[in-house]
Amino acid sequence: MRTAYSVSTVRAAEQALMARLPEGALMQRAAAGLAAACADLLRRGGRVYGSRVVLLVGSGDNGGDALYAGARLARRGAGVVAVRVSAGRAHEGGVAALLAAGGRVVDAGEGGPHRDRGGHIDLVVDGITGIGGRGGLRPDAAAVVAHYAAHGAPVLAVDLPSGVEADTGEVPGAAVRADATVTFGAYKPGLLVDPAAERAGALHLVDIGLGAELPDVPELEALQYADVAALLPVPAAETDKYRRGVVGIAAGSARYPGAAVLAVSGALRGGAGAVRYVGPGGDAVIARHPETLVHAGPPSKAGRVQAWVAGPGLGDGTDAVDAVADVLAADVPVLVDADGLRLLDADVVRARTAPTVLTPHAGEAAALLGVAREEVEAGRLAAVRELASRFRATVLLKGSTTLIATDEPRTPVRVNPTGTSWLATAGSGDVLSGLTGSLLAAGLVPRDAASAGAYLHGLAARHASDGSPVAAQDVAEAIRAAWRDVRA
Repeated sequence: MRTAYSVSTVRAAEQALMARLPEGALMQRAAAGLAAACADLLRRGGRVYGSRVVLLVGSGDNGGDALYAGARLARRGAGVVAVRVSAGRAHEGGVAALLAAGGRVVDAGEGGPHRDRGGHIDLVVDGITGIGGRGGLRPDAAAVVAHYAAHGAPVLAVDLPSGVEADTGEVPGAAVRADATVTFGAYKPGLLVDPAAERAGALHLVDIGLGAELPDVPELEALQYADVAALLPVPAAETDKYRRGVVGIAAGSARYPGAAVLAVSGALRGGAGAVRYVGPGGDAVIARHPETLVHAGPPSKAGRVQAWVAGPGLGDGTDAVDAVADVLAADVPVLVDADGLRLLDADVVRARTAPTVLTPHAGEAAALLGVAREEVEAGRLAAVRELASRFRATVLLKGSTTLIATDEPRTPVRVNPTGTSWLATAGSGDVLSGLTGSLLAAGLVPRDAASAGAYLHGLAARHASDGSPVAAQDVAEAIRAAWRDVRA
């Protein structure tokens, strides 16, 4: 499992560790790991000896890490030039080390290699601000970054791409777009949450000894294969369909019968022992999935279920309003998606004693919060936390990085690492709602059901696409392959 910690937590851990180490030892650990990652990138394009490396350095410790790493590369035969973004200001010890190793140091306003737009550069190292930066890059720093980006060389960020917000994943202004990021001691939230994560590139964590100083509960966590495998239910020899879980699906309408088919597909592929469908799309559902138990409604009369999914393709008519209200009155876990989110009564959701899971995309989340969609997309972490708190529910915020939050204190937000842009297709959210509902019916707690559902959904899309366009039904059919991958 990947875990991420806030800047204040990481800084406190660093202070505690530095108190027990010789002065400068922690920075040297970071520089050693950074230099190794730089060397690895350089070897992919040729070799370290004779390569040309440009360090973009600010005045703080982030720049110091870059300078000490540059000194190590210079001693291995690389030509290293450090560009001070603020004239005359950089980590003094780092500057001395680089000069002693044969590197060069120039100011951004001086003549030098940074003026040579056509000069060959093998690697650019971003050591401008890192986790200490706020509010995006200043114009002078942004101009230097833009100049070197034009060379087309790989960019490696030190700890965090300069200009992004480490704690929130927000990008409030100009920021570095890195091909790779080397971070120290622990991941930071901004490395895992878009839009900042999209600028970080490939992530590499350097262990500098912080583990024992970090608290048990992180800010964020991202499940990996083994974590999801431990969550997935596997039927025992004596298991029947009710023990496997029966999920109810209240979805679809005369206008959108396909939403019902897709939600049922996700539930069946997700391992439900049985699926009860309620709504006007019964004929379409039976035609595709004859094992489905179809009922005319209302949901409360459909029979025994362990969880409900309500909303995909319901529309906004009287029948849709009644179906959502009926489902929310049930004393079982309920997942609400799509049209159901527009029909929610927040007071009813907060008053429920059984768990509720909400699965909005950014536009639906914005409507629930009463803000612009752009505000949600820019601050995804804040939005999912606010929704979970406001509705006293588990919230799965779909998007480029899907986030799962609960209203329980001291519970990390989960980040799904398997997302793919091929999921941006009509109906894929309906498949996810059915899949997650089946896991709820199987007995997983809402946070685990949402996390495992999002993980399998992303893997299924990767299986289905293989780099090519996919439809939602393709994703549903690929859930079995994703399940096998995780269990293997």
